[in-house]
Amino acid sequence: MSDAMRNPRDWNLAPLVTALALAALCAGCASRSGIGPATPQPAAVAPLPSPAPTAQPVPAMTQEAQAAISPAQALQRLKDGNARFVAGVSLPRDLRAQVTATGGGQYPFASVLGCIDSRVPPELVFDEGLGDVFSARIAGNFVDSALLGSLEFASKVSGSRLILVLGHTECGAIKGACDGVKLGNLTKTLSYIHPAVAAVKNVPGERSSKNKEFVNAVTHMNVKLTLEAIRKQSPILDAMIAHGEVGLAGGVYDVRTGVVEFLE
Repeated sequence: MSDAMRNPRDWNLAPLVTALALAALCAGCASRSGIGPATPQPAAVAPLPSPAPTAQPVPAMTQEAQAAISPAQALQRLKDGNARFVAGVSLPRDLRAQVTATGGGQYPFASVLGCIDSRVPPELVFDEGLGDVFSARIAGNFVDSALLGSLEFASKVSGSRLILVLGHTECGAIKGACDGVKLGNLTKTLSYIHPAVAAVKNVPGERSSKNKEFVNAVTHMNVKLTLEAIRKQSPILDAMIAHGEVGLAGGVYDVRTGVVEFLE
C-alpha cells in the first residue's frame, strides 16, 4: 500500500462529496416533480353493513290471548309452527323472559297428547315456547282415566282450546304391541294399543314390526281410536267439543323429516 493510502489526510474526497451532493439534488427534484416511488397509502376500508333489525321475541301466552284464539286458529298455529320447524326458521324467544312472564300463571292455547319418544318434543316440533302448550306424554299416546283427567283439567279448568293426539313413525310402543311384547308393567301399557293392532285389516304381509306398512297402519289407527276414546270416555270433553269450545285433531310425526301429517 502506498504512503498516500496509509495517511487519510492525503485522501482526495472531493469526487465523493460531489457525487453525494448530486444524488441529494436529484432526489429532491424528483420529489418536487412527483417522480419517484409513491408514498404508500392505507387501503380503503369498506363501511360495515348496517345490522339487520332484530325481530322482537315472541311473548308468552296471556289469558287474553288464550281467550281470543279459536279452536281452528289453535290448530292452524300448530300447523304453522311445524312448517317453521321443518324449514329451520323458528321464531325468536327469550326463554328467561317467558319464565318470568309465566311465573304467576299459565295460559296454554293447546294440549298435545303425545308419546314419550325423545325425538318428538311438542314444544320444539311446533315451534312453541314456555307456557304455550300442555304436553301430556305416554308411550303409545293413548288415554286412560289419568290422562283424561289431565286433559279435562287443561281444557275445562285452564282454558286450552285444542286437543291434538300426536303419534309418530318408528314408535317403539307400537312395534312392541304389534309383536305382543310382554315385560313387567310395559305389558299393561301395550295392552291399550292392542285394539289398534286388531283393527288393522287388509295390510299385506306379516302382522309384526318387521312389516313397516303394517306398523304405519297401526300407528294411524291408534291415533284414530284415541280420538274416539277421548269423546266416549270423557263426557266433559265430549260436551266441550260438541259446543265448539275445544277442538280435537290427530297427527303423525315423521321422525325422519320432522313433518307432522295432520289427521282431522
